[in-house]
Amino acid sequence: MKLLTFFIAIFLTTGVTWSGDFSDAQKQAAQEHKLILINFSGSDWCGPCIRLRKEILESSTFESYASGHLVLVRADFPRQKKDQLSKEQVKLNEALADKYNPDGKFPYTLLVDENGKVLKDWDGFPNETPDQFVSQISAIK
Repeated sequence: MKLLTFFIAIFLTTGVTWSGDFSDAQKQAAQEHKLILINFSGSDWCGPCIRLRKEILESSTFESYASGHLVLVRADFPRQKKDQLSKEQVKLNEALADKYNPDGKFPYTLLVDENGKVLKDWDGFPNETPDQFVSQISAIK
């Protein structure tokens, strides 16, 4: 019974964590020698953003790779009142957008190093499988 509980606990904790603070992500990336994936999203209004999240970023292939190789940052810009973020989070997201997404593209995903240097970007929905998406990241690392 203990073994079953152990496997259930592992299964439930295999998801990845998305940060909302780029400076914290940079510190973590430096400590763990990982790259940072930044995803600009309109989670409640942008169809391609929702599709990217569901088909690629929440896939077991991506999550498995990301858990060992990436620090993840999501800058979300929801529009519906019920989905609004804290004022502090809005400021963090806007500052990140000013630096990396001044044109306001959605979805817009970037791979950066711990210093914030852009290594690759995906403008819009990457029309590829999770395996192909991960392969592109892996080739850069």
